[in-house]
This record gives sequence, C-alpha cells and structure tokens, in this order.
Amino acid sequence: MDRLVSFAIGPEPPARLDKALARDVPAEADLSRSRLMRLIGEGAVSVDGHPVTDPKAKVAEGANVEITLGPAEDSHIAAQDIPLTVVHEDADLIVVDKPAGMVVHPAPGSPDGTLVNALIAHCGDSLSGVGGARRPGIVHRIDKETSGLLVAAKTDRAHHGLAAQFEKHSVERHYLAACFGVPDQNDPRLHGIKGTSFEPGGILKIQTGLDRHKTDRQRQAVVWGSGRHAVTRARVVERFADQAALVACWLETGRTHQIRVHLAHCGHGLIGDPVYGGRRKLSPKVLGEAAVAAAAAFPRQALHAATLGFVHPVTGKNLRFEAPLPADMQALLAAMRGTGR
Repeated sequence: MDRLVSFAIGPEPPARLDKALARDVPAEADLSRSRLMRLIGEGAVSVDGHPVTDPKAKVAEGANVEITLGPAEDSHIAAQDIPLTVVHEDADLIVVDKPAGMVVHPAPGSPDGTLVNALIAHCGDSLSGVGGARRPGIVHRIDKETSGLLVAAKTDRAHHGLAAQFEKHSVERHYLAACFGVPDQNDPRLHGIKGTSFEPGGILKIQTGLDRHKTDRQRQAVVWGSGRHAVTRARVVERFADQAALVACWLETGRTHQIRVHLAHCGHGLIGDPVYGGRRKLSPKVLGEAAVAAAAAFPRQALHAATLGFVHPVTGKNLRFEAPLPADMQALLAAMRGTGR
C-alpha cells in the first residue's frame, strides 16, 4: 500500500526544490536527500497539487507538498539464513559481531553468503526500506578476514544519520591486533620512519596518505602528497618478549586496509596477513616451538574490531559495544604466552 507524506514548505526556502524538501520533510518519513531526488525524478512529488519532476524547480514558502511512497521493494540480493551473532538490534539499526571469513556485501567473486544476505533474512519485514528497497544500509565495512563489530541501518533515517557520523569520523572504533615485533617508543628505528610519531602514554601515531598500489590494484600503499588522509593510533597491550605484541588500534579515519598497511609501514605487520604481513618470523628459542607454529599456521590477519561506539541516529542515545576476541585469536595469544601447549 502506498504511503502519503504531506507537509508545508517553511520560511525562506532554499532556491531548489530538492534542497527545500531535504530541509522540511518530516524526520519520521525517513527520507534521505538522495531518496528524495529519486522520488522527484519518478514523479512522486507534488507541489500544490501539481507533479514536479525538476529538482531545481523553485518552491515558495507555505507551498503544500505531497510525496507518494510505494511499498519498499524486495532487494535483488537474496535472503540467506546464515547464523548471526547479534549484539544489539532495534527498529532502526542492528549491530553484529561478524565472523572472520564473511564478506560484508555481495561483489564479484562473492555473490552470496555475505553479511547483507544474512541480514536480509534475519531482519525480514523489520527492514522498512533503505533507498526504497528492503535491504540493510551498510555505512562501513571490515575486511573479509577481519572479525568483529559492524553496524547496519534498517531505515533511511538511521542510514543517513550513521553515514554522517562516519563521514565526520566521530564513531569510536577500537581494534585488537597481533603483530610482529613490539612498536615501542624506545625503539629508535620507529622515530626515523616518515609519518610516525609518539604521543603521551607511549601511543604510536601513524599519519600518511593511502592509495591503491601502482602495480597491484588489490593492495593499498602509503603515499605522500596524495591519496586519502589516514591516521591510526596504536598502543601495546601485551608483549611477547621482543618477538610480537597484542596492540590496541583506533582509527581517526577509516580507509581500506588502514591498520594493516600502517602497521606494516612501521615494520610491525600483522601475524597471518598474507598481503602486508611480510616475511618476518618468530624465534622458537625465545617463544617456543608451539608459539612459532601457531603464528605460522594462523590463517588470516590477526585483527578484530573489538569496540564500536556511536550516537543512535534516531534516539540520540550514546551506544557503545564490545566484542570479545574470537577463539582463533585467543588460541594464538595462549600459544604466545606458553599457556596453549
């Protein structure tokens, strides 16, 4: 059944219809500006009883607007009943603890079995329609082989609000990673690496540009004077002699492979990372054979999105979630400590 949204244009409206609608449409309508643009083009917007299809049309103060919303269409992405670890869910959004090995969104090479396929099945009719389709709104991603927390929107309003927070870099995102070596502020080598510095408390700050690698388009690379600005901070949580460390990392920006590239740039690539981890090996004389074997056999980058915090885009409440380390990383750390033998 169609839904009708009716409202009047307020004082001193913007010069363009699309901007006036974006400003004055009731918040409960859950309509983003991009969705309004599509509705205008589809002829679903009437001003004073006349359909208007030009987003640049002028609109006067007090004009009566009616927007006809058809029912949300089923997404072209198939629903698949894949088990999910749901950390939080309400009418507007859902937070899940994604397992390693799961792709977030269908793409060439991963047409199904993704988090989006699972969310469409899990949420069902509670998806009110993001962009007019019954699908979740993905506002950030974590790599296939990275585990941990991810939030998705169930409504247009939540999608718009969450996207704005990620764009402003106001979302709290903390990761736990196991890396080769120890990124210690007393290591003179680190002080000589371009883009690295230390802040009070021994916090390593890495600030570079990131862009696609010149010859391998699947990789990211550190660049200077170009690319996308990227800032990562890292703090040592636990040392395993001078061989490896568990580090907490947090993002000021969120770029593809950011933590993996930045730590590798400093000579502290992640254990198990086949792309950026390098050829560094652990010493069995220092850590023991079991630890070395566990690190060599670890099947993915040892990276976990452990903390996610943001402001609820509808209620305004501060939300913060934590996800424990998955079993494979716990086993890796146990072996490093010598307790996994």
